Amino acid sequence: MLPCVCWLQSILILLSSVLWTLGENCPATCLCPDPHTVDCSGRGLTRLPDEIPLDVRRLLLADNWIPRIPSDFLVLYSDLVYLDLRNNTLSHIEPGTLSTSSRLVFLDLGSNNLTEIPKGTFGESRSLIKLRLGNNPYLSMVSEDAFLGLTSLRELELERNALSTLKVGALSQLPSLRVVRLEGNPWVCNCNFANLFSWLMENSHKLPNGVEGMECSLPMDGRRVSLTQLSKDSFRECQATLTLTDLLIIIFSGISVSVVAIMTSFFLASTVHCFQRWSKGTKGDEEESEE
Repeated sequence: MLPCVCWLQSILILLSSVLWTLGENCPATCLCPDPHTVDCSGRGLTRLPDEIPLDVRRLLLADNWIPRIPSDFLVLYSDLVYLDLRNNTLSHIEPGTLSTSSRLVFLDLGSNNLTEIPKGTFGESRSLIKLRLGNNPYLSMVSEDAFLGLTSLRELELERNALSTLKVGALSQLPSLRVVRLEGNPWVCNCNFANLFSWLMENSHKLPNGVEGMECSLPMDGRRVSLTQLSKDSFRECQATLTLTDLLIIIFSGISVSVVAIMTSFFLASTVHCFQRWSKGTKGDEEESEE
C-alpha cells in the first residue's frame, strides 16, 4: 500500500502546484479555468484587467463597464483567438486596435455603445470567422470598407442597431460570408436602400430568417412594411435618379464634345479656305499660260 500512497501524494502535490501557478498568473477577481483562458465576465470592471497572461487564447470580458480598448492592447497577445467584450460601454474602437490580432477567430462587440464602424477598424484580420456587432443602439454608420480584408469571415451580426442604410460594398467584399443578420434596424425604403434590397433578395439564403424577418419604413409616411411586400419595381424611379457624379460626368462629356466639335469645325474651315486659295492660284496660273 505504501507505493500507492506515495503515488497519490505525488499527484496531489502536482495538482496543487498547477492550481497555485494558475492562481498566481490569473488577474485579480477573474477566473482561469485552464492555462489559456481568462474569464473576467460580470466582475464590474471599469477598465481592462492588469496582468493578463501573455499566452492567453480566450479572453472573456462580457457584462462589465469597460469604456475603451487601448490601441496597443492586443500587441502583446499574439495567441488570442477568442475575445468577448459583449455588454460593455464601448463607444468606439480606435483604428488599428484590432489589426494586430492575426489569429483572432471570434470577436463579440455586441450590446455596446458603438456609433460607427469606420474603415480600418479591423485591419486585415484574415483569421476572423465570426464577428458580432449587434444590439448597439447608436450604431448608425458602417463604412463601405469597414470589413475590407476579412477574407475568412463567415458570420456577421449587425442586427438591432440604428442603421437606416448600408452600402452593398461592405457585404460584397466578404467572399466567405455564409450568415448575416440585419433584422431590427430602422431601414428606410428610399433610393439609398435600392442596391441593398437587390443584394438581400439575391442572398436571402444567408439571412437566418430570410427577408421575412426584415422591415423598412416608407419615406412618404414612415409606415413600416416587410421586405416581402416589395420588389425591384418598387425602386423603379431610382433607376432614373442621377447622382452628383452622374451629373458631373454628363457635364464634362458635354464640354468635351463641344470642344471637339469646335476644333473639328475650325480644322474643316481652315482646310476649305486653303483649298479655295489653292484653286484660285491654280486657275490664275492657267489663265496666264493661255495668254
